[in-house]
Amino acid sequence: MKSFSFSPLSDKEATILILGTMPGTKSLELNQYYGHNQNNFWKFMFAILKEDFSNDYEIRKTLLQKNNIAVWDVLQHCERVGSLDSAIKNETANDFETFLQQHPKITTILFNGQKAAAFFKKYVQLKKTYQLITLPSTSPANAGKTYQSKLEEWRFSLGAQHRNPDTLHTD
Repeated sequence: MKSFSFSPLSDKEATILILGTMPGTKSLELNQYYGHNQNNFWKFMFAILKEDFSNDYEIRKTLLQKNNIAVWDVLQHCERVGSLDSAIKNETANDFETFLQQHPKITTILFNGQKAAAFFKKYVQLKKTYQLITLPSTSPANAGKTYQSKLEEWRFSLGAQHRNPDTLHTD
């Protein structure tokens, strides 16, 4: 089954880009990034950014935007049955050259899991230097680490990117 990724969640002020591999079946069904209710991505974002958790997708997108965080996927499309990254075949990467030119304030790229980082490194040639950080996947399929240890890695990496208080909204 051929799957297509979503348009990026971003604006020109983004300083951090978080990349997943490809939306899973539930996300595609809901037309939302990280739509599976057992995926911890949104729980992590709300906890790290010190906001009350919301299931409202518009509030979720606004949270990222006001904190200068963009979200996208490494792959534009692929063939895959189910949601596991290990099942991905015949993949094509998104156009990062154009995206990064259009988002010149991005300095850091965070990968939501090893597979996202591997596909990015396989297909993308960067013309500028970025800080690249691979984090544990927020997917429920990643059971190798506890929720708390994954949250702390995400918190540390996002926090390190926001040492300047003007770039992260934490009121």
